[in-house]
Amino acid sequence: MDLFDKLKNRPSPLGPFTSDGYGYFTFPKLEGPIGPVMGFNGKEVVVWSVNDYLGLASRPEILAADQEGANTYGFSRPMGARLMTGNSTLHEQLENELAEFVHKPAGLLLNFGYQGIMSVVQALVDRNDFLIYDSLSHACLVDGKQLAMADKAVFPHNDMEALEKQLKRVQKKRKPNSGVLVVTEGVFGMTGDLGKLREIVALKKKYDFRILVDDAHGVGTMGHDGSGTGTHLDVQDDIDVFFGTFAKSFALIGAWVASEPHVIEFFKANLRSQIFAKTLPSALVHSALKRLDVIRTKPELREHLWMITNKLRSGLKELGYNVLPSESPVTPILTQGSTDLCTAIMRKLREEYGIFVSGVAYPVVPKGVVLLRLIPTAAHQIEHIDKTLEAFKAIKDFVESEQNSLVAS
Repeated sequence: MDLFDKLKNRPSPLGPFTSDGYGYFTFPKLEGPIGPVMGFNGKEVVVWSVNDYLGLASRPEILAADQEGANTYGFSRPMGARLMTGNSTLHEQLENELAEFVHKPAGLLLNFGYQGIMSVVQALVDRNDFLIYDSLSHACLVDGKQLAMADKAVFPHNDMEALEKQLKRVQKKRKPNSGVLVVTEGVFGMTGDLGKLREIVALKKKYDFRILVDDAHGVGTMGHDGSGTGTHLDVQDDIDVFFGTFAKSFALIGAWVASEPHVIEFFKANLRSQIFAKTLPSALVHSALKRLDVIRTKPELREHLWMITNKLRSGLKELGYNVLPSESPVTPILTQGSTDLCTAIMRKLREEYGIFVSGVAYPVVPKGVVLLRLIPTAAHQIEHIDKTLEAFKAIKDFVESEQNSLVAS
C-alpha cells in the first residue's frame, strides 16, 4: 500500500477539527500586539489563551531590546551549531545568568524547549538505567522517554505511593552500574497543580535516584524571586536537573537546562538536538538577557499576575463553575460534556461576548469531560476580568442545559 494513501485513513487525534475547524478551533489567528485584547475574526476579544504570564511581549523596554538585538546582530549570527562555530560570549553570559537565577551552579542554553528536553532525557539515561515519570508529564517528556533506552515506568499523577512502589521495584532490579531518574513537572500546564516536589525529595532519603523537573510554567510565576516551583516549595537545592523555557514568562523562544557543572559539560557534547542544530541567534540571546533582567528587577509584575489570577478564580467559583484547585496562575474549569459542548462554549464566548478561551475535550481529557483553560497574565486588568465574568455568568444556563441533556441521554 502506498504510504500517502495510508495517511488518508489515519484519523487525527483532533478528529474533524483538524480541517473543519481550521482557523477557528485549530490554528486560530490572533492578530495585533500580544496582550489582553487582540483581534480575532475581525473583532476585538479579551484573550485568556496566551502564556505571556508576565506580560513582557509588548512592554516598551522589551520591544526596544528586540529591535536593538536585531539591528546589532541580525538573525544569522552566529552561524553553525554551538559545538562547532555557534558559540559567543553573549551566549555564555546568558546561560551563566540563567543558572544563577534558578540557583544552580551551571547552565546550558537550548535552541528549543521541546526538542531540548527530549535530548536531556535521552542523554541522561542508558540501557542500564531506570526512568520513572509522572503520567501527566508534558508530551516533550513522553517523547524523550520514547527515545531513551532505559527501563521505563510511569506512576499515576502525583501518586507518591505508586512512585515509591516503582522505586522499590527498581531497587530489586538495578545493577551496580544502574542509575535512576525520576521525571516530573513543577507546574502541570493543563491542570495548574504542582508536582509533589517536597514528597519526591523526601523519597531520596530512602532511595538512590536523581530528579529532573520541567518547570516551563513555573519560571517567572513561582517563588519569591520568580525562579520557579522548586524555590516556591523550598526544595530547589534538591532538584538535580532543572529545565526552564523562554516560551512562557519570557515571551520568547528557546530554553535552558541547569545542573552541576560536570553534568552540563556532559550535555554540551551529548544533547543531539543541540549539537546537530544551529545555535540560537544572538539577537534572541540579547532579548532574553533583557527579559531576564525585567523578571528579576520587577517583582510587581508577578504580584499583579497573582492579583489577577486570584480575582479571576474567585469570581468563577462564585458563579458556580468547577475551577480545579490549581496552585499556579493556570486556571482550568472542568465540566461534564462532549467535544460538541466544548466547541459550542468556545464559539459562544468568542462570538457573542468577545472572550477568547481555549478548551479541550477527548482525547486530551477523558470522554464526557470538557476542560476550559484560562491563562491570566500581568497585562490583564480588572476590566478584563469583569467582562469575562459577565460572559461566563451569561452562558451558565446554556452550559447547564447542555449538561442536563447529556445526562438525560
